[in-house]
Order: sequence, then C-alpha cells, then structure tokens
Amino acid sequence: MVEIVVSVAGKVAEYLVAPVGHQFSYLCNYRNNVDNLKKEFEKLRNEKERVQQLVNDVERNGEEIFQIVQKWLISVNVIIDEVGLFVGEEEKAERQCLGVLCPDLKIRYQLSKKARKEMMVVTRLLAEGKFDQVSYRIVPENMWLMSNKFYEAFESRMLTLNDILNALSNPNVNMIGVYGTGGVGKTTLVKEAARQAQRRKLFDEVVFAVVSQTPDVKKIQGEIADGLGLAFFEESESGRARRLCARLKKDNKILIILDDIWSILDLEIIGVPCGDDNKGCKVLLISRSLDVLSNGMDSQTNYLVGILQEKEAWSLFKKMAGNCVEDRDVQPVAIQVVEECAGLPIAVVTVARALKNKNLYEWKNALRGLRRPSSRNFTGSQAVAYSTIELSYNHLETEELKSIFLLCSLLGYTYNGSIRDLLKYGMGLGLFKGINSMEEAQDRVYALIDKLKASCLLLDSYTSEMFSMHDVVRDVAISIASRDQCVFAMINDEVPREWLDKNTQKKCTAISLHNNDIYELPEGLKCPELKLFYLKTKDPFLKIPDSFFVGMEELKVLDLTTMHLLSLPSSLHLLANLQTLCLAQSVLGDIAIIGELKKLEILCFNSSYIEQLPVELGQLTRLRLLDLTDCSKLKVIPPNVLSNLSRLEELYMGNSFVQWEVEGLNDERRNASLDELKHLPHLTTLEMHIPSAKILPKRLFSKKLARYRISIGDGWDWSGKYETSRTLKLNLDTNNSQVEAIIMQFKGVEDLFLDNLKDVKNVIYELNREGSSQLKHLHIQNNSYFLCIFDFIDWDSCNKLSLLESLFVHNLINLEKICHCQLTTNSFCRLRTVKVGNCDKLKNIFSFSIARGLPELQVTEVIECKNMEEIFPIGSEDDINNNEVNDKIVFGKLRTLILRSLPRLASFCSISGKRLKLLTTCTQSNEIILENAIEIPHMPLLNEKVG
Repeated sequence: MVEIVVSVAGKVAEYLVAPVGHQFSYLCNYRNNVDNLKKEFEKLRNEKERVQQLVNDVERNGEEIFQIVQKWLISVNVIIDEVGLFVGEEEKAERQCLGVLCPDLKIRYQLSKKARKEMMVVTRLLAEGKFDQVSYRIVPENMWLMSNKFYEAFESRMLTLNDILNALSNPNVNMIGVYGTGGVGKTTLVKEAARQAQRRKLFDEVVFAVVSQTPDVKKIQGEIADGLGLAFFEESESGRARRLCARLKKDNKILIILDDIWSILDLEIIGVPCGDDNKGCKVLLISRSLDVLSNGMDSQTNYLVGILQEKEAWSLFKKMAGNCVEDRDVQPVAIQVVEECAGLPIAVVTVARALKNKNLYEWKNALRGLRRPSSRNFTGSQAVAYSTIELSYNHLETEELKSIFLLCSLLGYTYNGSIRDLLKYGMGLGLFKGINSMEEAQDRVYALIDKLKASCLLLDSYTSEMFSMHDVVRDVAISIASRDQCVFAMINDEVPREWLDKNTQKKCTAISLHNNDIYELPEGLKCPELKLFYLKTKDPFLKIPDSFFVGMEELKVLDLTTMHLLSLPSSLHLLANLQTLCLAQSVLGDIAIIGELKKLEILCFNSSYIEQLPVELGQLTRLRLLDLTDCSKLKVIPPNVLSNLSRLEELYMGNSFVQWEVEGLNDERRNASLDELKHLPHLTTLEMHIPSAKILPKRLFSKKLARYRISIGDGWDWSGKYETSRTLKLNLDTNNSQVEAIIMQFKGVEDLFLDNLKDVKNVIYELNREGSSQLKHLHIQNNSYFLCIFDFIDWDSCNKLSLLESLFVHNLINLEKICHCQLTTNSFCRLRTVKVGNCDKLKNIFSFSIARGLPELQVTEVIECKNMEEIFPIGSEDDINNNEVNDKIVFGKLRTLILRSLPRLASFCSISGKRLKLLTTCTQSNEIILENAIEIPHMPLLNEKVG
C-alpha cells in the first residue's frame, strides 16, 4: 500500500512540476523570445519583399503565379499583421513597466508565450519561402478561337464540318486533309471545326501556322511555338525542330493546323512528329490540291470544301450588298450576277461589296464583265474568282486606288503588310496626286487602305498599321499588274524565262523578287522603263554586280532587304531619279555613295546592322523621311549631318542612336547634338529616345510635331503595341518647373507615361492643362509626391478627360485620391481599363457618382493597396448629388475584376459603410479574382447597387 502511494505521488509530481517549469521558462526567456521573433520577423519581411518583386516582374510579362507562391504570400501578410500587433502590445507593456521595480509578470508570460508561438510560424514560412521559380508562362488564347465572327453556318457545309469533327475525335486518325479551290472558305470552315473541337474538350491546345507557296521553316516553327507558349534557345532549324518535337510528344491532345500548303512539306524538318510517334498530336492540313494532301503528305482522310448552294450564295450576297438588291429593277440582274459567281464565297463577297448601292447600269455592266472573264492563267472556278476580283478592281474609283492595290501585291504581302512601306513606295513612285507633305501622304494612304478593305480586296491585320491580303486576291492582282503594266513579279522559287527576255526588259516597269532562291543577279539587265525594283532573297550574300544599275536611269524606288552589303554597287550613282531607297534588315558597310543621289526623298535603314552614318548623307538636302528604327548598333552620326537635312519631315530613331553630345562642351564633337533638330523646320514626325533630360536643349521640340513617340530618361522599353500617334514617356531627374516646360512643348499627348518625377503633385492640372484634351492613356508610377491624379477647379478641365481610355497607377505611396473634383457624367465616358497597384494610402478608386459614368469599363484591377476599403464608396464627399445613390451602378461591359492583397477591403460598393444584400449573379463578368481580402461574415462584396 505504501509503494502504491509513493508511485501515485511521483506521477502527480511529474504532471504538476514539469508543466510549471515549462510555463516558468516563458518568464525566464521573455527577452530572448521577443528579440528572436523580431529578428526572424525582419528576415521574413525581407524574403517577402524579394518574392513579391519576383512576382511583380513576371506578372508584367503576363506569366501566371504558382498557387503555392500566392498562398505563401497570403500567409506571410497575415503573420506580418499579427506580429505587427504583437510588437505594438510589447512596446506598450514595456512603457508601462518603466519606473516600476516589479514588471507585470502575467503580461510578460502571455507575450513570451505568444512570441514563441509566432516564432514557430515565422520560422516555418521562412523555410517554405525559398522559391526557385514563382511563375509559369501562360499562352493567350487565339482570338479566332474565341469568336466565330466571320463564320456563316451554311447547310451545305454542315456535313463536311461534322466529318472533320468525327475525324478529329477518331484516335486512329492523326493526319487530316481539307482541300478546295482558292477562296472557297477552307480556312474559315477549319477554324470553326477547331473551335467546336476545343469546346468539346477534344484538345487542350490548338495552334495555327501558315505555310504559303514559299515555306519559311523558321517562321512556321515560330508560329507553332507561339501557340504552345514554347521559347526557342536554338538558332538552327534542326535545333528548333528537336525542341518542338520533344514538346509535342509530351502532350497527347494538341491540334496543329497548317494552312495554305502548295507542295510537299517535310513535317520532320519542322519538328512535327509523324506516324507512330504522333500519339495524340493531330495535324490538319489545308490545301487547294487533293494530290498534295493524299500523295504528297499522306493524309489519312481528306474532305472537300465545295462551293455554296444557290440559296446560300444569294443569302450571303444580300447580306453583303444590302437592301439595294430588293429593288425590283436591280434584283433580276443581281440574281444573274450571283449565278456568275458560281458559289465561290470570295467572289460573292467581293462582287457584292463592289456593287453595293450602285446604279442599275453599273449592275448590268458588271454582269457583262463577269460573263467575259479576261484571265489567261486561270481555269474553271479559278477563272470565276479571277473575273470577280478583277471586277472589284475595275470598280475602284480612282487610278490612285488601283495603283495602291497592285502595289500591295508586288511587295510579297499576304499577311501583315506594312502601311508605312506603302507610304514610302507610293511617294517614291509619285502615286499620290495633289500631295504637299508626308503628313498629307500618310493620311491619304490610310484612307486608300480603308477603301480597299471596304471593297474586300484587303483585310484587317493585328494592328492598325498593318493589313492583310487574301492569297487569291494577291494572285489576281499580280496577274493584272503583269498584263496591264508590264510588271515582273516572282513569288515562287523557279525563275521564269521572262526574267532574261530582252523584249520584256524593255517594257518592264516594276520588278519584285520576294523571298526567292536567287543566288546571282544577271549583268547587263536593260530596263529603261523600270520604276521599282524590290529584292528580298533567302541568300543575304547575294552578289550584286557593280554595273547592275546601268540602263535603269528612270528607277524611282529601290528596296534591297535582308542583304549583306560591305559596299554598294558603283553603278548606284547613276540612279539620278531615285526617290526612295530602302536598305532594311541588312548588314551595311560603306554606304557613302548614297550621298550622290541628290533627288532622294526617302531613306530607310530600319533593323539594319550599321555602326556609323557617313558624312556624305548631309548632302541629301531633299530628304523628307529618314528611318533608323531598330538600328541598335548605330553609334556615330557625324555633326551637322542631321541639321543639313533641312527639308526633313519624318525622323524615326526608335531603339537606335542615343550617343548625343552637347554643343559647346567640346570644341570638336564626334557625334550629333540634339540642337541640330532645331534646324529642321518642317519636322512633323519624330521617334527617338533621349537617355537623360540633362542634355535637353531649351525649346527643342517644335509645335509642328503632329506625330511623335519620344521617351526621355532610362528604363523605357521601346517595343510594344502602339495604337496612338502621340506617345510621351518621361523618367526625369529634374524639378517640377523643368518637367512642365518639357511637356508643354508637346501638343495633343495621347499616351503619357510618367515615372519617378520629382516635386510633381498633380499630373494634369500642373503639367498639361492645355494638352490633356487628347489624352487617351495615362500611366503613372514610382512617385512619392502625387497626392491626387485629377484635381481640377474649372469644369472645362474636367471635360478634357472625356477621351481617356485607360488609367494605370502603380507605386504612388502617398496617393490619397485618384480624383478630387466635381465631374460631369461624360468626364470618364470612354474609360475601359483601370489598374491600381501599391498605393498604400488610397482608400477607394472613384466615388459612386463618378462610377456611374463609366459605361465602357471592361477591366478593373486593384492590387497591393494596404488601406483600400471600398472600390466605389457611396455617399462620399466627392459625390455631386448624394440623392443619386438611389440609382444603380451598371457595369454592362465589365469583363475582368481582379482584387488582390487588399487586407482592409470590406466591400466593392457600400452606402455610408453599410452593405446591402448580395447581388446573386454577375453575368457580365468572365473573370473575377478575389485574393487576400478580409472575410467578414454577412458582409457581401457586391450589393444591389451593382448591376
């Protein structure tokens, strides 16, 4: 019995004394626990800053952040807030203990225990935060996969469409062919099949590449890689093929569409696995020839895309031509016109557009033209396509319009043609009548391109500065130019006999050799009538004989692209009438001979390797356009070369020369100075980068500048998609008055970037009161002085915001309000995108009354704003009339809402801090991302005020 009592007593002591000692250690180690927590907490904050910077950098590149990284940042933000509160409690306790001999042991015990607990979390997060990589690349979805805007669901095509879909879902079929005549709609049908296949989850990824008549292996590889989000590190075609093949073998659900195949294409050279290696990777080929598909490419199953049925053709024709076909006199003729189109969609569309709203006699004349096709090279339905497109050509209003259309075809453009190139060649050839300046010529070119698009002879491209041309339309245009204007255009590898025919040479007015396997040019080429010579060869080391230009005295436009020219042919100086000279994407050595071309008006070196401009270029006193874009190796422009070009109207130096010297600092300058630009009184277009505002002369920029893309200061990236004609980027190490003086030199800024400006507190009111009326895009970042973006006194200034389309605000640490003024309902009526990040003092974006005037808002993004409480508060002091809170905010076009790392966010929209009932649906939003927002029970993010 005694032994039992002793044993029980021992156990009681074990369970009582040990915990007491453990609890007592919290008091003994109070200071160590607190200090260790603070030390490790500082390490965690530094690590969080490192990871957050990595996240910010990759997000700018459009990459997706790993979920584990996002969760880690959220956890770190939580513990940072908790430790922040703890430090406040600890400091308060220490102040209370001052002057007291016996500190409060209970409080010290609690703080010590809490410090050890928080320490465990901090230590764990430090160990988990050693990320080698924080993101992964995402591939933006192809626009054509998202929309079937150009697809017409013809009944006659449904069977073919379903057959293609069945073949795509058949695991035993890996290569499918679709064929049909040019312009019948093969590509359109295949794209619709791809859309439906992806909708049915048959493929994870769909990629599209154009092969064309002269396949460019690297270009095809690049288009496939872009669709897969794959980056190449190899320069050789074989190296790229290996990487591409390895990527395609990893996934079993990829569809590769190869369009416009004219002959056998070796898929292994491209890097596309075939046969047993194909697995789930399917290839869909589009061609005009069944023989190419079945015998050349060994496609397992092939489907014909036929012409439209009579009713379908008539329905499409009416849709394109409009109500005029319902006129009782026009309709009988229109029906016969449609019959002559033979069910070919491209013929139906082009004829309908050409005859829209025309008189009856024009309809009858068109019908006669369709019944008498003039093609010598096309047969069958191709002859129909030829005659219909030629009909549209004949209906063009002016010779100027016809000349530009034919010029588009001669430059090898099918996809992504350059409007700027058309301007250069058109000016050189003298195609534009009644034009006095380059600015007028540019406006004329854009107007002509729009008319050609309206006639369905040209198509839109991916930017407003480019255009596309259907391959059938291009072939017809080349045929017309060859027949009517004695133009020699070669777009295939084989060199025709006409190239060396003496009679052809005597009559020839233009020669276009685009992307061909020509390894030598003939000597003694006699072309006395030649006006344009365009050469882009696959062999950059193509030898041009010194005497090559003898006998071409009437030449006005010369373009030698992708050449390696250590020196230019000596006969070049004989081209006394040359107006336009383009030496683009080339390696250039001695080009001093260009100085002898006294009539030269347009000179282009864009994307060429050139280190120094010769002093002889200063003799080109008639020069109106000089293009040095992307000449990144250009280091020397001799003094006074630019200032001698007194008639210069357009100067392009983006991503090019930046070695400007300051006049007066050196007696003998080696390089050009910015002051030389003051001697160009006709300059209306300027693109350039100035590395520092300190070298800027006063009143450098003329008020005549109508178009400009200028960046001043370090850190600016010249690349990007520019949709405006007046862009200004400033990163200045100067004071407010100097900043204002610089900006006031530019009229009508449309795209304004401001980075790290000193002593600037109000952007629009202080800096650009007069010029803000044209502002479309405003980007402001990295500034501690801005308290408010828009702070106007007068109503007129408020109305100047009506053109603003996007607002980007980042890292303005003291920004308190975006807008502090009374605005009209039209003030932000075009605003589509609002992105705000790292603005810690900002509590909301816009007041309710301003938010009600955002009918075009599509994207709202608020990230890393520690004090953001509401996005659009109702009843704030900025509301014009608080009675308006009874109305709803309706975001009818909102597509993306991203709210990330907003620890104080309580509501998207509320009245006096009180939220209303939850809006149960948000049908207009495709994407809503809410991250790291405080969860408050029964406090909904959206309320009945938001529609």
